Amino acid sequence: MTKKILAVLAHPDDESFGLGGTLALYAQRGYETYYVCATRGEVGAADEEFMKGFKDTAEMRTDELMRAAKELGLKEVIFLGYRDSGMPGMEANQHPDAQINHPIEEVAGKVVKHIRTIKPDVVITFDPIGGYKHPDHIHIHRATVMAFANSDDASFYPEAGDAYKPQALYFQVFPRGFLKAMTRIMPLIGKDPTKFGRNGDINLKELAEVDFPVHVRIHTKSVSEIKTKASAQHASQGGIQMRRGLMGFVTRVFGEREDFMQAYPPVVGDFKRKSDLFEGI
Repeated sequence: MTKKILAVLAHPDDESFGLGGTLALYAQRGYETYYVCATRGEVGAADEEFMKGFKDTAEMRTDELMRAAKELGLKEVIFLGYRDSGMPGMEANQHPDAQINHPIEEVAGKVVKHIRTIKPDVVITFDPIGGYKHPDHIHIHRATVMAFANSDDASFYPEAGDAYKPQALYFQVFPRGFLKAMTRIMPLIGKDPTKFGRNGDINLKELAEVDFPVHVRIHTKSVSEIKTKASAQHASQGGIQMRRGLMGFVTRVFGEREDFMQAYPPVVGDFKRKSDLFEGI
């Protein structure tokens, strides 16, 4: 029977920028890879040149995601129908359709429906701080954890399908060595590591101090070109530059890899780092 991976994330581009190598690698191996995307990235800033031919940002970013999904070999992309909440303090936080304004249990109910329908062996989502503390990332993390924990409980959203329990749950984590290197190098070229990203709203120094265990390290050099092409489809969000310049340099120094914390089955005591999400499950 074909093995399946389900990634549950927040926006178009999360699947490529963060997990692109892993998703491409397993798709290349013949595994079925699925992406549940909570929003359509409505709040992502985009230059006017990228909006030509589209009625709004959501339509444009959906198009970018579908093209990226093709590059990665994803079997299916599913949207939950929420609105991008934006970063903390933005007006978008107050929109009634914003993901963060919907109860965790409600979102978990939607996620569990797809877990029970797809029946993945492995589920992947963000770490507890959402990678870089984006409210939508944290919210979908909590909803996915709840959905996973209750997926085999027939009384939890019984209308969402028959009870089913995936074999493993992983959190994608940023390599802390990579983040610390960025905080040291950026000042040398006149850049502020506390104002990283397209909108300058990511504090790398703060993130570098949060350390999650890395239970699985996936080496993705063999699919780096695929990840680059997928990321480039998200041109409106800087996807072309992501693999160039400082980011590209540091990535090459540290090696092409993506790291994961194993949330389930729980890791007890000492552990030997794995190189395969399916090892031992």
